[in-house]
Amino acid sequence: MTPFDTPPSAAIELVPLTQAHLPEALALSRAVHWPHRLDDWELNLSVSKGVAAVAEGRTVGTAMATLYGPVATLGMIIVDGALRGRGLGRKMMEQVIALAGDRELRLVGTPEGLPLYRKMGFVDCGRIIQLRGTASAATPEQPVVFGPADLGSIADMDRAASGMERDDLLSRIAETGEMLTTDGGFAILRRFGKGHVLGPVVARDAAAARALIAAGVNHMQGQFLRIDMIEDMGLAPFVEGLGLAVAGDGTCMVRNPKTPTASGYQTHALVSQALG
Repeated sequence: MTPFDTPPSAAIELVPLTQAHLPEALALSRAVHWPHRLDDWELNLSVSKGVAAVAEGRTVGTAMATLYGPVATLGMIIVDGALRGRGLGRKMMEQVIALAGDRELRLVGTPEGLPLYRKMGFVDCGRIIQLRGTASAATPEQPVVFGPADLGSIADMDRAASGMERDDLLSRIAETGEMLTTDGGFAILRRFGKGHVLGPVVARDAAAARALIAAGVNHMQGQFLRIDMIEDMGLAPFVEGLGLAVAGDGTCMVRNPKTPTASGYQTHALVSQALG
């Protein structure tokens, strides 16, 4: 049963995604057991462009493209369960890909979406490990500072690690979250879903990344925390040792990849699977 019991024969119109669609978009995400709150949807929309599929006045599908200079991430791709298999996902993907232009496209695919994404030219390029649970006490191996930081320097580190120009996004999440900085990296801790999420985690080396993660976990001791780790960075076992458990994964995918610029910084954990 779908959130709206939309008849499979209903005519579907694709329109720009707006604030007015978000309450029904939230119902769609809850139907597929995503933890997003309305606030999380609003954050995504505030930095993204998107498309809504509407049938009989109801939102039955969504997709977003977030444009970060030469790169775009695609996410929040959901189709009402009763309407799957009709090509709606492909149509929404085509529209958000058009919004992204000739940018490099990145997404994190679920098993259900992988066949479509591969048909549309996306190739696998890694894996995201979602870890979550009740945070334990932890001691950072180098000093970590909580509090305001120079957002220009933060954006520079993030750009060097990801190739994405995310000044606006970083500014928005820093306003409501907590900034963590250490020699050689930064992280942001903020509300998300059932509790908090730590991400991004950007660092020059594994020691700085471990320190940021340990400080974030210790700050959240006894509370629910989520971290979406990039598997290739190799720190998922370290995070498990801090009390979080593997709760799922996703496949990193890319289309129209650009040649990356060499940098000393690397992304260890995502802002979110939709926002990169």
